[in-house]
Amino acid sequence: MNRSVRLALVLGAFSLTGCAGGYAFYAATPPPPLRVEARGFAPEAGFVWVDGFWAVRGGAYVWEPGRWARPPRARAVWVPGRWNQRSGRYYYREGRWR
Repeated sequence: MNRSVRLALVLGAFSLTGCAGGYAFYAATPPPPLRVEARGFAPEAGFVWVDGFWAVRGGAYVWEPGRWARPPRARAVWVPGRWNQRSGRYYYREGRWR
């Protein structure tokens, strides 16, 4: 495969990943209110609470419960996911470590 074809394939792949926009779920109706969860105690020192969120499965909202998670590296910060509205649709951007 020559170099120009490989370059075109790589650039095409990058353009497709950019279209996804980091959204995990799409819905036509707004999500229900967030649930209040009991956190309990961290299983070990250094764990961080990751809040639960509403996901979409089979066209219906389902609650994904919160959990304790170990950060992937020192000083990592959890950025929670969030629902956004645009053009009459709702989009969920997943949480991530920063």
